[in-house]
Amino acid sequence: MDGSPRIGITGSAGTGKTTLAEALAGALGVPLVPEAMRALLKAGFDFHSLTREGHRALIRQQADDLAAVLARDKGGLVTDRTPLDFAAFWLANGYQVDDEPGTEALLARAVAAMADFTLVVVTPWGELPLGDDGVRSRNPWHQLQFQELVEGLCRRWLPPTACCSCRRGTWGWSAAGIWSWGGWGVVSGFPLVTPTYEAL
Repeated sequence: MDGSPRIGITGSAGTGKTTLAEALAGALGVPLVPEAMRALLKAGFDFHSLTREGHRALIRQQADDLAAVLARDKGGLVTDRTPLDFAAFWLANGYQVDDEPGTEALLARAVAAMADFTLVVVTPWGELPLGDDGVRSRNPWHQLQFQELVEGLCRRWLPPTACCSCRRGTWGWSAAGIWSWGGWGVVSGFPLVTPTYEAL
């Protein structure tokens, strides 16, 4: 690795992940790894046409694809979703109930792929209204379930110094604030609302 930050953005749908990821990648001058599902859905992919096994295969494939990017690109980057997101999708859909070996393998790969992240930022649930963009579910309780799963996975598998969240009620993003929180110094010239960051 070249010493540049590798930052993962996670959280439920509609919490500002993509906006934050794009802003951070631009401010830090590192590549952005976009969320794969959003591109599929915008291209007309019908998620609801998948069988349960088809959905499992899609989660596995997207997890493998992200892990391959992380293994190949050793420099700095920002990801819109993390490997732990795919474990959370798996658990949220109940696939662990009838596929213990598959669950164990997916989680082991996700945890291993997280080792190269410098920082993971968890965006807060319930701070922004869920808009109808034709891509994400507008059901806030479905989003809360995913949020709780991904936060729990981050707490369990990441060191406290590698994960931060924006405290509820202080929503707003600052590349400088996140950069400073990570201990690298401040990125100047990126004025946004400065939230309060805390360990997850």
